[in-house]
Amino acid sequence: MFDHRKYSPFPALRLTDRTWPDKQITQAPDWCSVDLRDGNQALINPMSVEKKARLFQLLVKLGFKEIEVGFPSASLPDYEFMRKLIDEEMIPDDVTIQVLVQAREELIQRTFESLKGVKQAIVHVYNSTSTVQRDQVFGLDRDGITNIAVQGAKWLKQYAAQHPDTDWSFQYSPESFTGTEMDYAVEVCDKVVAEWQPENGQKVVINLPSTVEMSTPNIFADQVEYFCRNLKQREHVRISLHTHNDRGCAVAAAELAVMAGADRVEGTLMGNGERTGNMDIITMGMNLYSQGVDPKLDFSNIAEIIETVEYCSELPVPARHPWAGELVYTAFSGSHQDAIRKSMAYHDTHELQHWDVAYLPIDPLDIGREYDAVVRINSQSGKGGVALVLERDYGIELPKWMHAELSKVVQKATEVTGREISPAEIKSLYDDNFETVAEAWMLDGYDLHNEGDQIQAEVRVAGHKLQGTCSGAVGALCAALTDQFGCELEVTHFDEFAVSKGTGAKARACVGVKLDGEQHFAVAVAADTSAATLQAVLTAFSRSSQHAVVAA
Repeated sequence: MFDHRKYSPFPALRLTDRTWPDKQITQAPDWCSVDLRDGNQALINPMSVEKKARLFQLLVKLGFKEIEVGFPSASLPDYEFMRKLIDEEMIPDDVTIQVLVQAREELIQRTFESLKGVKQAIVHVYNSTSTVQRDQVFGLDRDGITNIAVQGAKWLKQYAAQHPDTDWSFQYSPESFTGTEMDYAVEVCDKVVAEWQPENGQKVVINLPSTVEMSTPNIFADQVEYFCRNLKQREHVRISLHTHNDRGCAVAAAELAVMAGADRVEGTLMGNGERTGNMDIITMGMNLYSQGVDPKLDFSNIAEIIETVEYCSELPVPARHPWAGELVYTAFSGSHQDAIRKSMAYHDTHELQHWDVAYLPIDPLDIGREYDAVVRINSQSGKGGVALVLERDYGIELPKWMHAELSKVVQKATEVTGREISPAEIKSLYDDNFETVAEAWMLDGYDLHNEGDQIQAEVRVAGHKLQGTCSGAVGALCAALTDQFGCELEVTHFDEFAVSKGTGAKARACVGVKLDGEQHFAVAVAADTSAATLQAVLTAFSRSSQHAVVAA
């Protein structure tokens, strides 16, 4: 039965003097990727050593300086991968690997065996401290859980001392930190830190896991601020975060917790991980980037990242994934497309220092996306988007009054198929409906003569001559067509402009005519504006089924 009364609200921490709401993130935290451990253990098919190596190389390329590579005491593939990294010297000098281990001596011993010969490493030990785990899983009180943690810390010191050539860092996680009483979380961590003596130079990380996301992000931030305030040797310890996405707020929780005093963030690319996943480092990193903060990670080739993650995890990246998804820089809505087109033109014209474009929080080019993906056309798209595709992909700039006419043609096609239409298909529809000329209406040549305030035009079409007189060349051609066919003809829209400059320059003319009460539109490109205009009128006129051929 779907009954909310089965659950109780998570208790808020009464931190009335919290300071984090007034803070702003001005620099990136230390990052630690846990893709190869937490991400891997959540996969249906865990990564092979080959896939782990490929993902590791990507993480290094992106700029990660701390990478949790596995749980070598619990998994033979993880152990083998650890040895591969060390024996084949795959770890750069500026990268520190991290391994996870439970606070059990035999597992700690095997962990240090797997790390033999490594230049620097973080050994990450953990045990659960939450009330539900203490009461229901382990059946231990606070003292019993504390003893496990302190003993684990002692074993790390003991086995690390046997390998003095390695630069060791120690990390402790009170697993399920969010479900632990805050006074006790501080107490157990104080005792672990005291065992390691960071004041004497030992590098120590205390990691605060939201192992299962249990509350709103603001409560987690309160917990972190409380912890940072009360940890005895805070100045000697890096405070790390490890948030999960059970409530969909892993990134928000990490961001607020950094404001609350944390120094470091663990997460994965694309948020892969147990259940709903880990905190997505790409999302948080790009959030910083979009605010003018250097994330200290390079996401400029998002396609390569997606390809590698999908290959190694065998999981697809959703098309709507924040920042990275295929469709996040794509507008189908007509009003959005028009706003993007106008905003980008304004941006270029005014040479704005900072990016400020409607509906695009960042420049897609920054992460390797092309502008051809920004505007895509389906039955919901408007006239502005269709026109932008022609201008962007084919250099065909149309007057605004033609946008609606082109859009009608394209929309009709998309409504018939019910699918997205490609730029090539839009170009084909444009050609067929506006620019393609029947051979019988192809302009062969023309002569224009001034007679006072009138222009006498002789227009040659498919071997035939049309003659007319009016105040302008277009009017003269219309007079000739009216006389020839006994019709009512009026030019309702007209624009002409240069297509190119210099030798061999061409002109484009766009016209709309009302022929016997029906509206027709056409575009023509020719060597000069007069030829383009005359051809456009002829093409528009020929759209009427009644005038297929010029009479002799």
